[in-house]
Amino acid sequence: MIEVKDLYKIYSLGDSDVHALDGVTLKIDDGEMVAIMGPSGSGKSTLMAILGCLDVPTKGSYMINQQEVGKLNENQLANLRAHQIGFVFQQFNLLPRTSALENVELPLIYDGVTAKQRSEKAKEALRVVGLEDRMHHRPNQLSGGQQQRVAIARALVNDPAILLADEPTGNLDSKSGSEIISLFQTLHKEKHLTVVYVTHDPFIARHTERIIHLKDGKIVFEEMVKNPIAAGTPRPDEEIDSLNGMRKGKHEVRHEPAQ
Repeated sequence: MIEVKDLYKIYSLGDSDVHALDGVTLKIDDGEMVAIMGPSGSGKSTLMAILGCLDVPTKGSYMINQQEVGKLNENQLANLRAHQIGFVFQQFNLLPRTSALENVELPLIYDGVTAKQRSEKAKEALRVVGLEDRMHHRPNQLSGGQQQRVAIARALVNDPAILLADEPTGNLDSKSGSEIISLFQTLHKEKHLTVVYVTHDPFIARHTERIIHLKDGKIVFEEMVKNPIAAGTPRPDEEIDSLNGMRKGKHEVRHEPAQ
């Protein structure tokens, strides 16, 4: 499904070059669910942008379904993005003054689909993500998790083969985040979607089948997840405590023994 070889993305900053991607070679099979992990600046979002045809590499090969992406013209690229790839981001990117249904219909408007067909397909996409009873609500009337479900429905409305998700749980509490990754698992299983998921969270990554670790623009190692975490599994208490501590800006306090 996806194959990249010797992929580089180099930015020139003054007299120096920054290698956001430094010779990445990667293959993702049809129907696979993969997590890409790495610290800030590791290149994971850059890689995701290139996989989604939102950016181009400095050099290297990128193929989707044995099609060399670098050889496609603008119309072919637009068609690929519209019909083969669905995007979900950390920011929900919903239009605030329009309903959930209208937000999901947007890709279909750009694709020239009739009003009746748009409505039918958007309603079905919202049903798939469990929001059929919220389709006429505006984003400010929805919770964060519900807004992300609208964004997922919008990504699904054109029936893509690949779903790319860049930190989609990053703006959500742990419960809503678990619900969203559970939804991805369901979509992957029922629709045979190829899912590529960028996250910094090891617990979220362990819901997938394979984890690719990036550092300094390179793949440092890959691991197969023998027993992916099942949908709805609660996060371990120690991980919750650690996350809450980071969110509140807690610092360790050392108590020296009395002399």
